[in-house]
Amino acid sequence: MNGAQDLGGQMGFGPIELEENEPNFHADWEKRAFAVTLAMGATGTWTLDASRFSRESLPPDVYLSSSYYEIWARGLERLVVRYGLVTEDELKEGHHKAPAQPVKKVLKSADVATTLAKGATVDRPQSEAARFKVGDPVRTKRMHPEHHTRLPRYARDVVGKIEAIHGVHVFPDANAHGKGEQPCWLYGVVFRGPDIWGEDSDPTLTLRIDLWEPYLDPA
Repeated sequence: MNGAQDLGGQMGFGPIELEENEPNFHADWEKRAFAVTLAMGATGTWTLDASRFSRESLPPDVYLSSSYYEIWARGLERLVVRYGLVTEDELKEGHHKAPAQPVKKVLKSADVATTLAKGATVDRPQSEAARFKVGDPVRTKRMHPEHHTRLPRYARDVVGKIEAIHGVHVFPDANAHGKGEQPCWLYGVVFRGPDIWGEDSDPTLTLRIDLWEPYLDPA
């Protein structure tokens, strides 16, 4: 979807200010927001892509006025309500009014380190040949989907070149909405800065984005 997270090329937000020796967390509540989000993801109630969509589809005024981990917390609140684990009233009051709903799995504290180290693979076996090869010129599709997508708005309908082939991976656009994994080829695509931002932009700039095959057409 065209959400507030798609900031590339938008003006008025000022420069990105880098914090020297920035810590992973600036407050204890951020650690908890991170931990609870991962623990709930480990239950298998929703997919990683559904979690991303929940954050990215926050209303623009909420998204842009929230800090990084506030966005995580707000996205999780929407998920637990959407999937019937918590009601709106329970969320507001901060406690259950009905027995807790069962989940598929529970991440035990003793298993956290092993689970995080292992991760969850999203690459899948190849079932058909890749449509493109390294060096091929491609054009990204012009689209304005209401669903989740990993094709940024600023990189649509732009010519680039296949720079790498990453294999077959879960397709986020489908996986975020309960339509199955629909695995397809994933490519590393390189774009000229002027092709993205216009001819008056820095001519030495290049942009690299990993993009799934359904986003691409031959150029």
